[in-house]
Amino acid sequence: MLNDPLANALSAIKNAELKGKNTCMIQPSSKLIGGILNLLKEKGYIKGFEYIEDGKAGVFQVQLKGTINNCGVIKPRYPIKKDELDKWESRYLPAQHFGLLILTTTEGIISQEEARKNGIGGKLLAYVY
Repeated sequence: MLNDPLANALSAIKNAELKGKNTCMIQPSSKLIGGILNLLKEKGYIKGFEYIEDGKAGVFQVQLKGTINNCGVIKPRYPIKKDELDKWESRYLPAQHFGLLILTTTEGIISQEEARKNGIGGKLLAYVY
């Protein structure tokens, strides 16, 4: 039984990276997972991903680069203000300017750097480094 598809997706990516695999299958797919994969692709953590329709919920096939050391979801999804980003970076990332906090905002799914630049807050979804 799947309680949190995002947590399952990120743990599948992490486990495939630890095994040294080139691809990873994420099932079921969702817009949220697709948005996070798109952000990971933009920031250079994965090579790319492809959506495959299977007649059910769909599958994402992710091409891995081997650059992810750790990733996971942040539960509960804390609401954060624009001036609290440093506190959460120090809590979930190993060093400053190393890694990525992923937030959901009114402007979509963005990283903490974009949120700081745009001066907005949101809810924490995940971390990657």
